[in-house]
Amino acid sequence: MHQRKGKKILIYFFLLFLVGSINNIESNNLKFEVIKNINVLGLGQKDNKILFNDIKNLKLDNIFFLNGKEINNLINSNTLVENYEIFKRYPSTLDINIDKTEFLAKINYNQKILFIGSNGKLSKDNINNNSLPFIFGKPDIQEFLNFKKIVDSSKLSYQKIKNLYFYPSKRWDIELKNNIVIKLSSNFTKDTVNFALDFLQNKTSQNIEFVDVRIKNQIITND
Repeated sequence: MHQRKGKKILIYFFLLFLVGSINNIESNNLKFEVIKNINVLGLGQKDNKILFNDIKNLKLDNIFFLNGKEINNLINSNTLVENYEIFKRYPSTLDINIDKTEFLAKINYNQKILFIGSNGKLSKDNINNNSLPFIFGKPDIQEFLNFKKIVDSSKLSYQKIKNLYFYPSKRWDIELKNNIVIKLSSNFTKDTVNFALDFLQNKTSQNIEFVDVRIKNQIITND
C-alpha cells in the first residue's frame, strides 16, 4: 500500500514538473537525456563487447521510454546467455548482468563442432575444451538434457564420461574415461546406472570392455 502511494506521488511530481516545464519553456526544447552508458557483464571481455555493440545498434533513446521487448529479444537470442537482469541507473545508464550458460557436451551439427549449453542452445566457442564429452549421433537437445539429468541423479560423476553414443532407438551408451562402455536401454533410470557402477567397483578383472545393463537386473560383459 505504501509502495502504491509512493508511486502515485512520484507520478504526480513528474507530471507537475512536466507541466511546469512546458509552461516556462517552449515544448520543442523539452528533452530527455539519451542513454549514454551500457555496461554488459558476465560473458567475458570479447562476448561482452559483441553483445554491447548489438545493443548499441538498437539506437536506444532515453531510459524512461526504453523498449524492453526489443532489448529482451536481442539478449535472449544470444546462445551464451542463461539468465540476465537489466538495471536502470537514472538518468542515462543501463547495467546488464548476465549468467553465462554452462557448456555440457560437444556435438557435430551440420558439419560443425558446437557446444550444448545448459540453456538448451547450441553455441560456437573458440576454446578447445577437451574435458567435455563428445556426442556421437543426433539426439534432440532436450533428449540429451533429460539424459544428463538422470546421470546427475546417479552415482556416476559426469566428469568421468569421455564420449556418449546416441542411437536411433533412443538409447545411450556411455564411454568412461577408462574406456569402459556402459550400454543403457532407452528407458534407463538412475538405478540402472548405479547397478552398473556397483558391478564395476566390485569387479577385479582388468579386461572389461563393456557392461550391458539393457535388461533389467541383468549384466552382460565381455569378461
